[in-house]
Amino acid sequence: MPTLDDLKNTLCLGIAGNFAGHLEQAGETPDFVNVKTKEAKAPKGIFPYYVPGSEKQVGEFPLSDCTIKYPQDLAENAHLQAEPEVCVLFQAKYEYGKIASLQPVAFAAFNDCSIRKPGAKKISEKKNWGPETKGIAADFLPVSSLDEGGELESFRIASFLIRDGEIHIYGNDSAVNSYSYFYGKLQEWMIETLNHQADFGPLENLNQIVHQAGFPKQLMISLGATTYTEFGENVFLQPGDKIKIYVYDGKQNTSEEIAAHASGQPVDLRKASVLQQQIR
Repeated sequence: MPTLDDLKNTLCLGIAGNFAGHLEQAGETPDFVNVKTKEAKAPKGIFPYYVPGSEKQVGEFPLSDCTIKYPQDLAENAHLQAEPEVCVLFQAKYEYGKIASLQPVAFAAFNDCSIRKPGAKKISEKKNWGPETKGIAADFLPVSSLDEGGELESFRIASFLIRDGEIHIYGNDSAVNSYSYFYGKLQEWMIETLNHQADFGPLENLNQIVHQAGFPKQLMISLGATTYTEFGENVFLQPGDKIKIYVYDGKQNTSEEIAAHASGQPVDLRKASVLQQQIR
């Protein structure tokens, strides 16, 4: 399974708008007002947050399995919010300068931690403000297919925030297969989008970025954030907080066991990728 060091040569991307209701809760719907999709429930696009070798801000390696660094000089009207997700590591094959296939190899719990700020021209501007600004669980689990009935079929995403010793449910406990696009449809959409997404509105030309990154052998793609509980939607991250994100097999663990583990009880989890980060 990959280590953090292995990911330094991996192009890292995220999907925007792949969970019904998330963009509205995050206040990001206006960013996509002019972005046209093939159908109403389709994701809005894909954004980069780490491009190996780039001299821009996205060239900074942001992944950490234990810490989120609170942004310096955060404007009064800006906030920091965790985004509980599952991310998948893919082996990429190329033909004629475009991605021909994406073969999933591993998945993990992911925090697409984001600055909520008005006026950002591109999504990537809110996604990477230096080292330790994204979260990835150290424990990846194997996956060989995104098809129906595959390894991810029974997995769920849960998240919690601990503040001043109190634990709060942060995101709504959600089935991975309840993403707007999943299975083969998601895989086809990702390849199409990576090859053809244009530089428009908050989105960027991804084929150009793949070229600039030197056709990386691996791509890591986070599939989209769950919706928030009322608490998660309205309470933003502060230094001293701890965020816990679980991607767990719902057939082998109950939501009660996950909540007990998050609150510090000695629970033996089975088939779970767990991310715990301190906000500093």
